[in-house]
Amino acid sequence: MRVSPSPVTVLLVEDHLDDLILAQRAFKKAGIKATLVVCRDGEQAIQYLAGTGAFADRQRSPFPSLVLLDWKLPQRSGHEVLQWIRAQSALDCLPVVVCSSSKEPEDVSRAYQAAANGYLEKPLEPRSLLELLDRFDLKREEA
Repeated sequence: MRVSPSPVTVLLVEDHLDDLILAQRAFKKAGIKATLVVCRDGEQAIQYLAGTGAFADRQRSPFPSLVLLDWKLPQRSGHEVLQWIRAQSALDCLPVVVCSSSKEPEDVSRAYQAAANGYLEKPLEPRSLLELLDRFDLKREEA
């Protein structure tokens, strides 16, 4: 099911275009040379991770080294996606970081209770992305 990505592939699950553009800019500004794959809803993210349907070809849809997961998504929420990921034994080691504009302690707590590896507030900042890649020991090239 899993193919080692080269270079690093990051799955960004984000439904709001403004947040998507800000995340892409943050990656560029940080000099992160990663393949950034975008899914716009929770169901599409699950299909991508499962490698089903349009995402069955792992050459065209490489398995990610990291998932940046919006908490409030259409189709399936970020919480549901995270629960699905953690129920898949093949995905045990996949780092998932929740990205949300919420600063509410209960949202942060709920993310960690669902086994998120981290929680970042939107908008994503270049420095926080670099720290995140370093934290998970993901190779990156700086500009």
